Amino acid sequence: MPRPLHIACLQTRPMPDFDSAITEALGLAERAVAEGAELLCLPEYCGALVSRDGVIVPPSAPEADHPALAALRDFAASKQVWMQVGSVAVDGPDGRIVNRGFLLDAGGGIRARYDKIHMFDIQLSETEVYRESTFVSPGSAAVIEETPWGSVGHTICYDLRFPQLYRDLARAGAEILTVPAAFTAKTGAAHWHVLNRARAIENGAFVVAACAFGPCPGGGAAYGHSLIVDPWGKVLADGGEGPAVVGAVIDLDEVAAARARIPSLAHDRSYRQPRPPARAAE
Repeated sequence: MPRPLHIACLQTRPMPDFDSAITEALGLAERAVAEGAELLCLPEYCGALVSRDGVIVPPSAPEADHPALAALRDFAASKQVWMQVGSVAVDGPDGRIVNRGFLLDAGGGIRARYDKIHMFDIQLSETEVYRESTFVSPGSAAVIEETPWGSVGHTICYDLRFPQLYRDLARAGAEILTVPAAFTAKTGAAHWHVLNRARAIENGAFVVAACAFGPCPGGGAAYGHSLIVDPWGKVLADGGEGPAVVGAVIDLDEVAAARARIPSLAHDRSYRQPRPPARAAE
């Protein structure tokens, strides 16, 4: 029997403070619910995002008192929908923040938390540099959680470049792999679509990637193009540019069908690691 799920990405814009971020998210959430969505997925740092000199410095708060998280929990409960809160900035124990995502049930309860593991520390050019680890403390645990429709594996943005994380989630039973992001416009144009499709194909899973769109207060810009990709790598929905509700009805039974056709998750073999080649003497 089919296992249908109406899922929607909320393609929000980076907002400088809690109030504007809440207004942006809830406006799109209302539209998604009106269109019939049962699981709503938001981007990374959907609770507010600011950068300064290439450093990500979003407004943060303790989890128990976080205004954006509280507003989204209230919305989930009032509309009786599940929500995947891509991430918000939570005060951490070492003076840095934690880039933390949440899975909310239809009563507004927190079913899962995921702290972003891989830090976005890169230099795209002489003038475009990002150092997420300066103010963000990385997570250390992969997370998978059950929903009424199937199992969800959680990742965030730069995690997308580390395929073993997705393979581990899929082998643990994840049927939906979420990739909330604020992917930069430059790297998004080059890599966003192919990486998300690859993670879906490699793991025979749906990939749901809500990505923020537009200029980031303080510098930089997010790519948009939120994606819903099926287990065969077909893009079912693409948010393009601008604020948007990006929806599709997916059938979770397609996961088992894809994995039966190409059962690569069961074909891993151990092997010796290569040694770096010796350099010839100069």
